[in-house]
Amino acid sequence: MRTCRFCSLVDTVNLADRFGTVVVVPDSFPVTPGHRLVVPVRHCDDYFAMTDVERADAARALIESRMRLLAEDPSVTGFNIGWNCGTSAGQTVEHAHGHLIPRRDNDTPEPAGGVRGVIPERQKY
Repeated sequence: MRTCRFCSLVDTVNLADRFGTVVVVPDSFPVTPGHRLVVPVRHCDDYFAMTDVERADAARALIESRMRLLAEDPSVTGFNIGWNCGTSAGQTVEHAHGHLIPRRDNDTPEPAGGVRGVIPERQKY
């Protein structure tokens, strides 16, 4: 049986970073400084396998984490939020997890289109 890196991680999380059925952890390969992951404690494959309670806790965790990041870093001026669901969507860990990516003015030359950039030729419209 394969060990899930997120299942191993959730037990080590500080209580301040636990929101009911989910935890918030720093991303090991951050896109920007402060990049966080919202991870259900229960192993489930993706966002669509999460329970209503897990999704509600994830929403609360995203809001609280946003507030913390804004308080800690005044250079943050925006956020991207995303859930990769399935290999074709870029999911590399088969345990549900959402990304909260802090953005800053001029962190990329052309941010217009945001998450549409997952398919670069479709980002601009």
